[in-house]
Amino acid sequence: MFYAVAEGHAGLAIDPFKALVAPRPIAWISTVDAAGRLNLAPYSWFNAICTSPPMVMFSSDGWKDTVAACAETGEFVVNLASFDLREAMNESSAPLPRGTSEFEHTGLTPLASCLVRPPRVGEAAAALECRVTAIQNPKSLDGRATPNHVVFGEVVGVHIRDDCLVDGRFDMVRAGVVGRCGYSDFVHVTDLFRMSRPKGGGNGA
Repeated sequence: MFYAVAEGHAGLAIDPFKALVAPRPIAWISTVDAAGRLNLAPYSWFNAICTSPPMVMFSSDGWKDTVAACAETGEFVVNLASFDLREAMNESSAPLPRGTSEFEHTGLTPLASCLVRPPRVGEAAAALECRVTAIQNPKSLDGRATPNHVVFGEVVGVHIRDDCLVDGRFDMVRAGVVGRCGYSDFVHVTDLFRMSRPKGGGNGA
């Protein structure tokens, strides 16, 4: 089948776009605003964008508390979402009143970070301490601003739980990493396979 987005999604019960761009890693982001209030929320429009320096980005549909705190303080922490914490991660997405701490709501432990002000999730297998480099508002083809806000951050510190390191590698299976798929579906990393990239002398691809 084919459908033009401007004409709807061809009678499908639910727009399949999120299921087609999946699985997506989940940025479980902790922040603290200028008033010192803690916030914790999951974002699946998230990924790493480069390694030198290490940088990540996440996108928010609307100017939510997480984006506002990033703009106010310039810092955030990406906590790893794992299978054992799936219920707490999901519960932290509840539309709580502004200023209500998701740490208290979920019973998670805020642990002090080393280089940034927002705490990390003490129960998480890994966390990335980040400083904001830019916040952008994407525009559509007709030049209009969308309601989305993309936050870019440079990773300045990395926490990894010791039991998730095997032979010097971060073990995603042992950590129980989960990802977001379409609809209400998630994926749990339980198996990995390896492939080596083809070798060559060109700069293509």
